Amino acid sequence: MFERLRGFSVTVLSVALCLFTLAEVNYNWLQPQSSLAVFVGIGLMLCYLTTPIHGKLKGNKFFSAFDTVLSLAAGACCTYVVVQTEPSFKTSWAEGISLANRAGIETQTDFFVGLVGLILVFEATRRSIGLIVPLLALAFVMHSWYCHASVEYNWAEMPAWLLPHAGQNARDIVSTTFLQTLGVFGPAASVMFKYVFLFVVFGAFLEMSGATQFIIDFAEKVFGNSPGGPAKVAVLGSGLMGSLSGSAVANAVTTGSFTIPMMRNAGFSPHIAAGITAAAASGGALVPPVMGAGAYMMLELVQPQVTFLDIAKAALIPAVLYYLSIFLIVHFYSRKVDVVAVGEKKAPKRISKFEALVFFGALGSLVLLLLLRFSPFKAVTGSLMVILVLSALRKELPISAIPRALAVGSFFVATLLYYFLVVELQPDASGRQSFEAWLAAGIVGMFALLTFGIAHPAWRSSVVDALKRSAKNGVSLVAASACVGIIIGVVQQTGIATDFSAVIKGVVETNLFLALLGIMACSIVLGMGVPSVVCYLLMATLMGSLLGELGVIPLAAHLFIFYFGMMSMVTPPVALAAYASASIADAPIMKTSFAAFRFSLAGFTLPFMFVYRPELLLMNPEGGPAEFMPVLIAVSLAVAGILALAVGIAGYLFTDARVVTRVIALTSAAMLLTPDVTISGINYGVATNIAALVLLAVTGWLNWSRSRSANTTKPAPV
Repeated sequence: MFERLRGFSVTVLSVALCLFTLAEVNYNWLQPQSSLAVFVGIGLMLCYLTTPIHGKLKGNKFFSAFDTVLSLAAGACCTYVVVQTEPSFKTSWAEGISLANRAGIETQTDFFVGLVGLILVFEATRRSIGLIVPLLALAFVMHSWYCHASVEYNWAEMPAWLLPHAGQNARDIVSTTFLQTLGVFGPAASVMFKYVFLFVVFGAFLEMSGATQFIIDFAEKVFGNSPGGPAKVAVLGSGLMGSLSGSAVANAVTTGSFTIPMMRNAGFSPHIAAGITAAAASGGALVPPVMGAGAYMMLELVQPQVTFLDIAKAALIPAVLYYLSIFLIVHFYSRKVDVVAVGEKKAPKRISKFEALVFFGALGSLVLLLLLRFSPFKAVTGSLMVILVLSALRKELPISAIPRALAVGSFFVATLLYYFLVVELQPDASGRQSFEAWLAAGIVGMFALLTFGIAHPAWRSSVVDALKRSAKNGVSLVAASACVGIIIGVVQQTGIATDFSAVIKGVVETNLFLALLGIMACSIVLGMGVPSVVCYLLMATLMGSLLGELGVIPLAAHLFIFYFGMMSMVTPPVALAAYASASIADAPIMKTSFAAFRFSLAGFTLPFMFVYRPELLLMNPEGGPAEFMPVLIAVSLAVAGILALAVGIAGYLFTDARVVTRVIALTSAAMLLTPDVTISGINYGVATNIAALVLLAVTGWLNWSRSRSANTTKPAPV
């Protein structure tokens, strides 16, 4: 009975989290802090109900009851913030003053609730993503407290390299990190609420609609019978799926369940099949338009402000180069190990036109609304509306004609009623204003359709499962963003980020390359146990300004940080995308991780390339639009470098490459993919690039000659 009630509670909370987020970002009924408190509160409650204190204690009745108590406590703490913030509850405010206006003069109850809430955030984050972020947040909290205590109680002052500052006492820390708008309910939770979680919901409904099957079918039709076809299907499928879902692990699991068995049947080793899938899945978040919601976080964080189109244009060429590198490595590797096809060539795959319509309808509506400069949350809501309407028309949906007509009818009736009864347009309204009005009405119709889907028995399981899957995938992000908010709150309140950047800049002085190496290492280490979007948020807060001070274009700096947060998904020893792929392929985890690292190696060089060659981002060194010829030269050199890298890693070009040939190819790749060499103020970039191209040509000629010799010495068929 208790477990059934618990399961029912998880379902209700999951549906409530998704519907509340969709409604609140579009209609703003609550104060900003209140809406974040509801969002974080439901997320924490779900975390405690679905994630045990330890894996071995799952199902233990005592600890299950204890988790339920913690879930209720988390909900109560966040509810307290809502009650003390919303004007509707003004009669309940302490001394008639709202929580925001009690900053620095909080009551004892405020402090107690904030302290309990803070502890619950630490524990929820530990359960959902591990110890790294909670310990890091606790270190920032203790650092601030000790700095204050060293003055208050005459304790030993911290050495200068530990960045001492005025610090905060316990009450001020609780106020900053939980009760006010800089911490748990601050920028990190806001970005997760307005952008990231919406795309988690979007991805779940995209999968429900059948678009995932179209992606696999389309990729198989394009590459299914070419050398190493199944692996190329995985690369293209992951790129298409990742461009909309944005989650490396979810991408690996979704496409990997189709492509890994295909690759194994074609003759790929299990760990190679899993490694290709992980490498391809990790690049999905680098592909516009979704980019793991990274593009929309950059809209908030990059200074000076940029548009979505600026970010999408800048991210496009690096994303294409990343997938080109994996494709070439897969192609050469397939030729090397002679993985061509399984038996006879299969008949061309028949692609469902309706599933194609769903995919391109979702992608097209999303991109169109973004290009029309609608807010990201409005764009993704509009695209979700398209998915739901088309899903109601799918023949696979097990409902008869009359309920199907009622489903679609509920959408149109609600849309028309809202437009004609609620919307008030001026007689001289522009075309855009009319379009905005119809979009707003359509969103109301979408909620009517969602309600119908939840209510109708035949469609309920699909809709509710999509909502539950969204909540399940989003819980760790909610908890992690709340905990990162603690760090951001302390950093912004104490100014430690400025001191930190100054110290790092003092160490690297004017050496940009050293600074980039340091940020790369920090991003990879932090990203090993943290969702990539959370890693980006934290690193952008701490290090984003440093690169700007060293002369890097702000957008290039943020893309650099974001790239290495994603590359941590395939960096041993903790490579989460590789772990997910290995579990499907039944392959050794570490062998899979190193295979994924090899196949995605270009992803570790591309960020350095576009920092030093901003033409790859379609920008000139000053941050303005780049001219055609510099872009062409930069892209050509990058493609040549990626080709050389693929030859060196796969060990094949026309025929098997010898060790010396592979070394020459890798040397050529290093010279083409590394920044221009400057010695004693003289730039040797042109000479280096010409020498690298000569080495690549030598590599090709040597192997072509060997392949010709091998072909002429083969005995003629009898």
